Amino acid sequence: MNLLTMKHITKAYTDKILLEDADFSLEEGEKVGLIGLNGTGKSTLLKIIAGRESCEKGELTKGSRVMVNYLAQNPQFPEGMTIYEYVIKANTTPENEWSIEGEAKTMLNRLGFTDYSQVIDNLSGGQKKKVALAGALLSRKEILILDEPTNHLDNRMTEWLEVWLREYRGAVVMVTHDRYFLDLVCSRIVEINRGKLYSYNTNYEGYLQLKAQREAAAASTEKKHANLLRKEIAWIQRGARARSTKQKAHIARYEALRDEEKVTADERVEISAVSSRLGKKTIELIRVSKGYGNRTLVRNFTYTFLRTDRVGILGPNGCGKTTLMKLITGREMPDDGRVEIGETVKIGYYAQEAEHMEETCRVIDYIRDTAEYIRTEDGTITASQMLEKFLFEGALQYARIGSLSGGERRRLYLAKVLMEAPNVLILDEPTNDLDISTLCVLEDYLDTFAGIVITVSHDRYFLDRVARRMLTFEADGQITLYNGSYTDYFREKGERLWGETEQCAQLHDTGRTDRQTQKSVSALEQADGMAGILRAERKDGAQEWKEQKARSRKLKFTYKEQKEYETIETDIAALEAKLTELEGEMSRAATDFVKLGRLAHEKEETENRLEEKLERFVYLTELAEKIASQGQDGKNDSG
Repeated sequence: MNLLTMKHITKAYTDKILLEDADFSLEEGEKVGLIGLNGTGKSTLLKIIAGRESCEKGELTKGSRVMVNYLAQNPQFPEGMTIYEYVIKANTTPENEWSIEGEAKTMLNRLGFTDYSQVIDNLSGGQKKKVALAGALLSRKEILILDEPTNHLDNRMTEWLEVWLREYRGAVVMVTHDRYFLDLVCSRIVEINRGKLYSYNTNYEGYLQLKAQREAAAASTEKKHANLLRKEIAWIQRGARARSTKQKAHIARYEALRDEEKVTADERVEISAVSSRLGKKTIELIRVSKGYGNRTLVRNFTYTFLRTDRVGILGPNGCGKTTLMKLITGREMPDDGRVEIGETVKIGYYAQEAEHMEETCRVIDYIRDTAEYIRTEDGTITASQMLEKFLFEGALQYARIGSLSGGERRRLYLAKVLMEAPNVLILDEPTNDLDISTLCVLEDYLDTFAGIVITVSHDRYFLDRVARRMLTFEADGQITLYNGSYTDYFREKGERLWGETEQCAQLHDTGRTDRQTQKSVSALEQADGMAGILRAERKDGAQEWKEQKARSRKLKFTYKEQKEYETIETDIAALEAKLTELEGEMSRAATDFVKLGRLAHEKEETENRLEEKLERFVYLTELAEKIASQGQDGKNDSG
């Protein structure tokens, strides 16, 4: 049963169009993951669905009895309210007034709360988000909208939430950058790209495969476009015949092809590995202990980081992971023991809470405060060029930081950290608020980074992708070293993951080979391009041979050529009309990938026939001109 439908939605923020003539629908029980670059409008779309924002154009309809519950990215709470009061007030109905108290306490316990009388005003940002999540999950509404539900959840809580959402009977629409979470929970992926919505009826792994096919089809269409334009140019340059009334349609088609917006690949952040030289001595922690009040977070910990270490840090919220990071960076001093840092060590610290950004500061000035120039593997580039690699292009570089989305600010902050050219990268929850494209390229960057990487993350995919060792927080401040990935660690411990480790590992393998697949596609495209050149050379050679043979005898049309010459313009016009019709049908079926595939195949066949006709048109036109010229020369000779 359809719960909600949006048609022809258009939404802009200042001068930036987020959604343009976009359609979206939601069926009962669907689990939809919404993905896209930061700043493309994911949170805005959620707010429109939830009725928190309106749109400039379009319409939204939902069933009269369909209720929506919304978890905001940064939830707001009434002043002075306790966590228990908030969850009860948000979910008490006549039907559940006798059971809601027990359900609320169970949910709060699951999310790490034992003192229900805590006032929300006194909680951290992560704790506030978990309180709001508890309130949202207890709802019995038909549509549950979640904006970054996994942020601030530790690994165990995230795995529990996966199971909870899979068993939830209502429909779910969510934004998350946790790729394992998307793969294990969602039945449909919707991507926002340049104001359009693309729907894939599959999980995240299936989305990767279908998107690769869509982009390959787009690249093929672009090559067809180039070939058609080349033929049209050849035709338009024929001159005299192009002046006739009958050829106006061809001229219009040439101009449309010339001016048509070209297919472009999805925007992606690109980062060249940058680091300073790292000497023999790195960072040593020697019998380090640290506590607050009566609680010891780090107890008698000793570890020496190797020059190419890739270390992930695991543990529940509040166990001391961030404290350990601050001890390593020197932002906190140990109660006992010592931290020794080599003279050549240059630390880049990406903190969980980004540094203060002056709202009125321009984007480019924020980066220039770190460096005007930076050395990369490709040479020296300017701050402006580096910003372009992070998708801050043109006028956006001169925008005020206050106009950026939360995710764009985090991307800018990451760019600044990397601009410092550190040889030790310390990343505290880097996967919060960064879009998947940025995470993929950060992972690629870390593959080639010639230094130490230390990361705290609750993103299991990111840990599997990046870390080769795990430091795990145990009871009473003890920290244990494990050599292996996140998934390997839990396999060896013999613990069952809520998220089904085998599926996670399989997706991890898919993620690692995705770039190899892209390279294979690229190689195939190059091979196809070379084959096309060879075919063209053979075709041109055959054409030249035909022309030489024709010059050796008196030129004239055969009967078949004469008939073809008389009707070819009509044939071309019919094929052009067919293409226009197909393009219209494809536009209307943008989200129906079965129908779109059929139409794309038909369009390709029509383009092939049109290209052949255009080639014949050029050949027959040249032949007609030569015949006419030959007749004129004969008259002159006889005269």
